[in-house]
Amino acid sequence: MSLRINDIAPDFTAETTQGTISFHQWIGDGWAVLFSHPKNFTPVCTTELGTMAGLEGEFKKRNVKIIGISVDPVASHDKWQADIKTATGQEVKYPLIGDKDLAVAKLYEMLPAGAGESSEGRTPADNATVRSVYVIGPDKKIKLSLTYPMTTGRNFDEILRVIDSIQLTAKHQVATPANWKQGEDVIITAAVSNEDAIKRFGAFDTILPYLRKTKQPSA
Repeated sequence: MSLRINDIAPDFTAETTQGTISFHQWIGDGWAVLFSHPKNFTPVCTTELGTMAGLEGEFKKRNVKIIGISVDPVASHDKWQADIKTATGQEVKYPLIGDKDLAVAKLYEMLPAGAGESSEGRTPADNATVRSVYVIGPDKKIKLSLTYPMTTGRNFDEILRVIDSIQLTAKHQVATPANWKQGEDVIITAAVSNEDAIKRFGAFDTILPYLRKTKQPSA
């Protein structure tokens, strides 16, 4: 059975480019994004790791740590980082997990149990399903999971947008409409009565009996 939203993100201990970590302990009391890659020295993934490096400050503003994982050993990650800087101009300062025995990829059900026990000899196509992004909350539960094909580079601005929504809706009884961005109107959830909505938000517009919009609540 695959991992679902609100499942506890599986904990693990692994070697990274910044030493050994215990995942839940590493997350601490903040948020985390775990994003995976099928193989080092592949073109799309190289651009993605550099893009994330350039956005690291935006994630930090939101109290979100970022960590990558590739089905390759840590020594290979260290060599790959020079290529990432050449291609994107960005230096990777966040940790990259080495998963040479495929343990984390299997734990997160990105590879089947019968995939073997070594990254040796495996091609990117063999690891094509190791293309997932997980947003994990302070409660260590999965808040978002997305899986991309190898040929499509991920839009990490969208991951930031989703984090903004998740963090906002966790604090207030609101939801966000399609294509919502910071500062735009939000939806009042059904759990809030009209009377309570006036107390909470001051005013709102009724679009449909089940769709009420109001200004984004302040932090």
